[in-house]
Amino acid sequence: MIEKNKREEIIDLVKREVVPAIGCTEPAAVSLAVAKAKETLGEMPKKVKVSLSGNMLKNAMGVGIPGTGMIGLPIAIALGALIGKSEYGLEVLKDVSPKAVKQGKEFIAEDRIEIHLAEDTPSNLYIDVEVEGKDGKKARCVISGSHSNFVLISKDDEILFDNRSHGDTAGSVADEEVDLSMAMVWEFGTEAPAEEIGFILMARDLNKAASEEGKGGGFGHAVGNIVREKGKLFFGDGLLAKMISATSAACDARMGGAPIPVMSNSGSGNQGITATMPVVSFAENTGATEETLARALMLSHLTSIYIKQHLGRLSALCGCVVASTGAAVGLTYLMGGGYEEASAAVKNMVANLTGMLCDGAKPSCSMKISSGVSTAMMSALLAMEGKCVSEAEGIVHSDVDTTIRNLTSIGKEAMTVTDRHVLRIMTSKDC
Repeated sequence: MIEKNKREEIIDLVKREVVPAIGCTEPAAVSLAVAKAKETLGEMPKKVKVSLSGNMLKNAMGVGIPGTGMIGLPIAIALGALIGKSEYGLEVLKDVSPKAVKQGKEFIAEDRIEIHLAEDTPSNLYIDVEVEGKDGKKARCVISGSHSNFVLISKDDEILFDNRSHGDTAGSVADEEVDLSMAMVWEFGTEAPAEEIGFILMARDLNKAASEEGKGGGFGHAVGNIVREKGKLFFGDGLLAKMISATSAACDARMGGAPIPVMSNSGSGNQGITATMPVVSFAENTGATEETLARALMLSHLTSIYIKQHLGRLSALCGCVVASTGAAVGLTYLMGGGYEEASAAVKNMVANLTGMLCDGAKPSCSMKISSGVSTAMMSALLAMEGKCVSEAEGIVHSDVDTTIRNLTSIGKEAMTVTDRHVLRIMTSKDC
C-alpha cells in the first residue's frame, strides 16, 4: 500500500481538482475575475474591459449561464459585476435572481462591456479584467493557469498582489503537483483505506442530481431525455443506454444553464460529469457496494487528473477524451478487472478517441460525451476479454504511461494550429 504521507498528498490533490461549480467553468471564471475586480474597486463599475486567451474565448461563447436563460460572456460579465461574490469561487453566480438578470440586461444594453482576444498570453487559460469607476478609478484582476488562480490584483497604480513571476502555474495544481503514474493511480484507488476516499461519493450526489434535472428534457439538445424516452427502439434499455442517458442528461442541464452545481474535474464540469456518471450508472445497475463505487470513482477521477496534468487545463483536445478514459478505468474495476486490464482499457481509448477536437463549451457537448461513454464501455469490455491495441498500432505504446504522454503531446502541441483555426471559424460566424 502507498505510504500514508503520499496518500495524503494524493487526497489533497483530488480535493483541489474535484470541486463543485455552477455552470460552465470558463464563463464562471470570467465572472469570478469580474467580481474580484469590482470588490477591489469598491464600487459598481461604469465600464468592464475583459481580455481573454483564445481557449477561454472559445469555451465561453456558446454556453448557457445558469438562471438567466441567456448564453455567452456578456451576461456572465454583467452578473459578475452586479451580484458576483469572489468568496464563492466557481459558484460565484449562485445568488442570481430574475431581478439581477433584468439588471444584467440593462448593464449590457448600456454598452458598459468590452470583450477582446488577448494575444500571446502566458497560459491557454488567461483572463484579464479591468474595471473603471467614477472619477477615473480603476482596478485590475488577472487569472492565469487555472480557473480561480489569481496572479495579479491592482487598484489604480498600486499593485496589491502579484504572482506573475511564477508563470501560469503559480498557485495552481502544478505548484503542488503529485508525480503520478498509472500504477500509482491504480494502487491508490484500489488499496487506500475506504474511509480516506469516501468523500469522492459527493461527486455522485451532485452529478446525479444534475442528471435528474436534465432528464426532464428542457435543456440543450435533450440528448439524455431522447435516448431514455425515444431511443429505446434503437439503443435498447440496457446498461450502455442507461449510462449514455444519465451522463448526457447532466451535461444537457449544465450546458443549458440549469442553476445547479456539478462536481468538476480539473476545472471542467463536463469532465467531472463524464468521469462520474458512467461509473455511477453502471455501479447502480449492477448492484455494486458503496465502497466499490467509491473506489471506481476515485480511479476515474484520479486517472483524469493524471492525464490533465500533462495536457493542461485547456487544449485543442476535447476534455471528453480525458474524462471518458478515466471512466473506462473505473468501469474496468467494476467489471472485476485488475491493473493489466485497466491499462489495456486506457490504450484502447487512446487508439479510438484521440483527435476529438474542442470547439468550445456548448449544448452539443452532450453528444461528444455520449460518444465518450460508448467508447469507454467498449474499451473496458475489450480489455476484460483480453483485447488490447498493440504498440504496432498508431500512437499506442507498450507502456501505458508513454501512451498517455503520446495522447497529451498531440493535444497540447500538435493540435495548436487546429485550435487557432477552430477559433477563427467560431469568431467569424454571423450569429
